[in-house]
Amino acid sequence: MIEPLVVEFDVDASVAHAFDVWTRKCVTWWPTSHTVSGDPAAITFEPLPGGRIVETGPDGAEHLWGEVLDWEPPGRLRFLWHLFFDRSEATEVEITFNPRGDGTVVRLEQTGWDNLGPAGRPRRDRTGAAWAAITSRYIAAL
Repeated sequence: MIEPLVVEFDVDASVAHAFDVWTRKCVTWWPTSHTVSGDPAAITFEPLPGGRIVETGPDGAEHLWGEVLDWEPPGRLRFLWHLFFDRSEATEVEITFNPRGDGTVVRLEQTGWDNLGPAGRPRRDRTGAAWAAITSRYIAAL
């Protein structure tokens, strides 16, 4: 069994603000190197179970990154994630936002690596490095 990928960090922001920046202001901090278009006009989390996570390119083309499974603002978000991969290779990401002191602890857990067969472990390792870069930009945006 391939263990979940867990990234956890504290931010100097309220739970509500941390959730809002992740879900509604994603295009302001998400690295363009981790997008399909290379210059997204928007990155949208449709705010309901079954909602899409979609990148809109500068030409208006839409690129599906995943689907929202649970939408529980401001404390929790869970989604299928398949940016750069076919939906059949989706993993599951759960992000929680919990108060700690005057700030928030953000915890991201990604699972489903076993479903990818032999590609699971190497993809998990590469994804861990990607989340480290992505979350550092998120922290800076807060």
